[in-house]
Amino acid sequence: MSQTAANSGGISSDGLPPVPLISLRTIPMAGLLVDVYGLDELPASVSRISCLWLHHQRTRNKDHMRDIAARCVGAWNESAGSDTKDRGLIALAYDHRNHGTRLVHDPANGAWREGNKTHAQDMVGGIMGMVGDQTVLLDVVESYLFQDSGEEGQQRKVIDHHLALGVSFGGHSVWQLMFADPRVRAGVAVIGCPDLMNLITDRARLSKLSTYSADTGAATFLGSKDFPPSLVTAACKSDPKGILFGTTPIPSSSSSSDSSSPSTADEDERQRRQILVERLQGKQFLLCNGAEDKLVPPRCGEAFTRWFKEAADKYKESRISVDERTYAGVGHTFSVGMVKDAVEWITEVVKNADADIVAQAKNGKSKI
Repeated sequence: MSQTAANSGGISSDGLPPVPLISLRTIPMAGLLVDVYGLDELPASVSRISCLWLHHQRTRNKDHMRDIAARCVGAWNESAGSDTKDRGLIALAYDHRNHGTRLVHDPANGAWREGNKTHAQDMVGGIMGMVGDQTVLLDVVESYLFQDSGEEGQQRKVIDHHLALGVSFGGHSVWQLMFADPRVRAGVAVIGCPDLMNLITDRARLSKLSTYSADTGAATFLGSKDFPPSLVTAACKSDPKGILFGTTPIPSSSSSSDSSSPSTADEDERQRRQILVERLQGKQFLLCNGAEDKLVPPRCGEAFTRWFKEAADKYKESRISVDERTYAGVGHTFSVGMVKDAVEWITEVVKNADADIVAQAKNGKSKI
């Protein structure tokens, strides 16, 4: 797909090398159709497998991840050397709820401007559902793919490493997945947002909803009929900004707080530090944003990302790596530059998978 629609969220391939020919099998897993790329290319000697999970855009389906899946698997297969000969990479994609093979009500995938009165509910619920589905698949994927490995002299294959890449709607779900499941060790959030409540509030402003007031902003919109109280509670449990700050403003730095007393500020910081260490220890993030993105403007996640990077640097024991890249002149699209960077970054993450596994074993497993 070429970059013909600057705000489509599509993958741009103009100027990139041809897509490698990588095998594809669609396998039913736990009631979901999962496209698995690269199974046939796994060498018989490979014993350890990294899984790259791909989360697609809103209004699209798993087929739209075919290009990036093949590029990532192909790049790994080309780069794998003697020091990584025991490790293989496969990529997996499945449909978001109410998308593709799981479509039940197409209007729910639209925004307020397109007549969908429950846009906020559908966004929050759909992303939470994708993360829930992903957790189930992490539990069962090895049993589906390698149930016969190790028999009759075959090399036993074990899935011991997971990473994820998501675009737009899928970028939001990758952010949430990274906070939700300790098994996912690295995430690429392409034109995604870690502050869903702020993003949806901004859309309410642009859509001129009666529940949004320029004078009060999120203070009155969150909890209104267009973003009901129960939805606020759900977002605070699942979205990165909500998990760490609830509906309160993000402080200007990781060492400051808007709390009313020093003792409260200290306790808030202690809790946030604990969340980062317990949920994200040793995890790696690549954040790709289009400077001219109008649908998911970088400013909606800017305050959280700034705080997050400062916190990762401050709390050394968390060993969180945050690589943020903003692409000049790029709108709401998975641009050529983003594709190149994502493929290279993923290859390096998989190359260092064994070191990450050893480090995690030394530090103990994260607990949620």
